[in-house]
Amino acid sequence: MGQPDFAYAPANDVGGLPLTISVFADCAHIREEITEDVAAAGLNLRQADPISSLIEGDVRPLGDVILLDCPQPDSAALAALSRLDIRAARSGAHLVVFTSVDALDAVFACFDQSRPQFLVDPGRSERVIALGRVLSRVPNLRLRELSETDRLGLLRLTEQVGGIAERLERMKSGFADREGGISGDRAFRVESPPSAYRGERPPLPDPRLVRRIIQQRHLRGKFFDASMFADPAWDILLDLTAARGEHVRVSVTSLCIASGVPPTTALRWIGQMVDTGLLERVEDEEDRRRAFIVLTDKAADAMARYFAEIGKGSAQLA
Repeated sequence: MGQPDFAYAPANDVGGLPLTISVFADCAHIREEITEDVAAAGLNLRQADPISSLIEGDVRPLGDVILLDCPQPDSAALAALSRLDIRAARSGAHLVVFTSVDALDAVFACFDQSRPQFLVDPGRSERVIALGRVLSRVPNLRLRELSETDRLGLLRLTEQVGGIAERLERMKSGFADREGGISGDRAFRVESPPSAYRGERPPLPDPRLVRRIIQQRHLRGKFFDASMFADPAWDILLDLTAARGEHVRVSVTSLCIASGVPPTTALRWIGQMVDTGLLERVEDEEDRRRAFIVLTDKAADAMARYFAEIGKGSAQLA
């Protein structure tokens, strides 16, 4: 595949840092925008090709970071994405996937090994922010491989791109701040149960009760700015608790809707909650093109004990 017909900054613009970027997008305009942003960050572009290059079996080495735009993949493209997932996982590449709401479930199901960052219908600034987030994690993985000069150069580059991303994020509506942000394990730590509950786990609450709580939470949006009450982690836990009691499985798209925040934000929360052991991904045994999100036993145990504690307090007031 040929290189794009516009210039980009060579790697030596940032001191020859061994960080390379692969871009895959069928839309030429999007591919050009992403490539320009990669060049603006001073990163080394390894390739910028249509997704069809993956379908055709392109086996060139992948970059350290892979930026993939696939808003409307067909069956052949989905098969190529599954292969890309395996290649990225084996190489240790950081994968960022841009897709649409309509394609989210199908695309999400393709990536069960490489743990990509997903963005849904992103704008250009959101794509830059995603790249900044990836760069902020790269030094922790690569610093030992670099010389002192390259190490300092990469840290400066990460700082610069991260600062740009933060400024772009502040220029947006500010919903991330109102949501409380995601700050590591602190937001998702599951405390040890009190001594009274260290025996047999109480049952999960009646799903009708949980659905009523969810409806009441949504009702607040009729009278107040809904963003004042954004709590995606709790909304996700409530929805999956009800689903577990109803013996139904929840797709990632449905869970994004239940979270009450934009899909890209919801996917970040879901990913963090998977990492901390509250949620897990379950493949559809009948259709490998689908995947579901469920509570882990640890999370189900915590939710059961939480509702049992509430019930005990209600009984004391009666």
